[in-house]
Amino acid sequence: MSARAHVELSLAGQARLVAVASGRASAELSAVLIPACLAWLYQRIHHSHALVPWACGMVAFALLLQRVRKRVQRTAREAPNARALSERVLLGCAISLLAGLLWAAPILLTLGHGDFQFSMILYCTLQGISAASAVYLSAVLAAYYAFLGGIWVVALTGIPWMFPGNWVILLPLFTLFCFVLIGHGRALNRFVVRQVQLEEGSQQLAEQFRGAKEEAEDALRQKELFLTTASHDLRQPANAMSMLVEAISLRNRDTTLVPLLADLRQGMTSLNLMFNSLLDLSRLESGAQSVSNVPLALAPLLREVATLFREQAALRGLALRVYTPRNTIAYVLADAALLRQALVNLVHNALRYTEHGGILIGVRRHGEAWQVDVVDTGVGVATKDEPHIHAPYFRSDQAWRADSAGHGLGLAVVARSARLLGGQHGFRSRRGHGSRFWLRLPAITGEGVECPYPIPPRGERTTFLGGRCLVLDDDFHVLSAWSALLSQWGVDARFARTGAEALATLDLGFEPQAILCDQRLRSGESGFDLLRVLLERCPSASGAMVSGEFQSPELHDAEAEGYLVLRKPVNPETLQAVLGHWLRASESTPRPG
Repeated sequence: MSARAHVELSLAGQARLVAVASGRASAELSAVLIPACLAWLYQRIHHSHALVPWACGMVAFALLLQRVRKRVQRTAREAPNARALSERVLLGCAISLLAGLLWAAPILLTLGHGDFQFSMILYCTLQGISAASAVYLSAVLAAYYAFLGGIWVVALTGIPWMFPGNWVILLPLFTLFCFVLIGHGRALNRFVVRQVQLEEGSQQLAEQFRGAKEEAEDALRQKELFLTTASHDLRQPANAMSMLVEAISLRNRDTTLVPLLADLRQGMTSLNLMFNSLLDLSRLESGAQSVSNVPLALAPLLREVATLFREQAALRGLALRVYTPRNTIAYVLADAALLRQALVNLVHNALRYTEHGGILIGVRRHGEAWQVDVVDTGVGVATKDEPHIHAPYFRSDQAWRADSAGHGLGLAVVARSARLLGGQHGFRSRRGHGSRFWLRLPAITGEGVECPYPIPPRGERTTFLGGRCLVLDDDFHVLSAWSALLSQWGVDARFARTGAEALATLDLGFEPQAILCDQRLRSGESGFDLLRVLLERCPSASGAMVSGEFQSPELHDAEAEGYLVLRKPVNPETLQAVLGHWLRASESTPRPG
């Protein structure tokens, strides 16, 4: 190897050069076949067996060369060691010098006894062998120089005796050829060294990439672990606060507190939506959100979303209307949870930035798709902000002036949800006149999947439900909030913190019409497993999971099996609609026995 190669290459790179130099398996084959041919040719021309011993010796050398080459390659593949590597380089140089001398031996054996024809064939053969060896041996220049020296010191010295009549011409020509071979070997050496350097560089980049990828994956796992814990632990108090605020509002008889409680309810709704948007965006970006597109009727879903915000809009003096086609039912292929998530964010965004007028949620045909529009009369979007409006954490100056709450996550969730649904999204806006945000999804025909529960039309909401309900949750504060809210709705409720307590309640004769279970219990039990056990004991009851889990295989299984899964914090209006439907349906169904 050159000094430059020693400086620029690591031990691994130098070992790679040694492996390249020893990788010429054809050298053994040449050492067997070519000497045999030359010995046969010399015997035919001169009727002499002078080269037969040399040919036999080359066969023995080929066997030796094979053993040495495998040993050198084995050393090069092992963990590089500077001392061992130097020893292999010296061994390679010695073998190369020996090989050169052996190839030049026919010159000494036939010196003064050959004719011009055989001598020219011999020298041309040596030229070809020297040129061919440069392809491999030039990776270690010292070995290549030793090989050339072994051949051509003897060959150039013997030219006057091998070509007595033409040596004056042939000696300069063969000498020039030797310099050409040296230059060719140096050029090949630079090429091979550069290739090894590139290999080392690419390996280093690959290692860096793998390291960065592993760090990113570990960070993602840590993030998902944090969000999983945060989703449960933070949703618990938020869920309790939502139910307590609803219970206090229903129980309040002081008219002076009505505006304050309305503001508190509105604040809790905004808090819940922003909290959900943050976790939803994290779940979408991490790929934890599974997409299950099914035929879906849009009208019930739009009515449900409108119901969630109707009271908030009324308190602010805004009209909230829903328009759906009268003569046809709009069916799309979509994931109900994702689409609901996108629509909730769009309507909440419209309410936040609308001070006067109202919001329209509409459906209309657009080619082979159905388009859902959310139109508002709010502040609109400035032209300079339009390219960034769906970016996470982006909020325009006018958005800050209209509403200082929020972190710019709602529309980012909409954009990501639309991509996962395989649909399109967009908007049109005039600053100071309002905006139209839209989602476009593929239209289908046939029966769709209706909402899992009906939403009471405007004006039909009642604060009294009646009926019986069993709630399983391990958080004392959450159970207190459940008790306050359900008692205000007139529901006869029982509460349990473990499966044993829930079964004991049933053993005492309590027959629930609705069963609500949390998933993560301190007892280590699975809430979903307990729900199935309880529903088996109470076949006439309806049940749902109510959980703050961010990502839970059990909840995914529950949804896949057709169970309703309510995510904490549960909107009180949604909870009331669910329980109202279940409790009324149960009362109208005759009990067995």
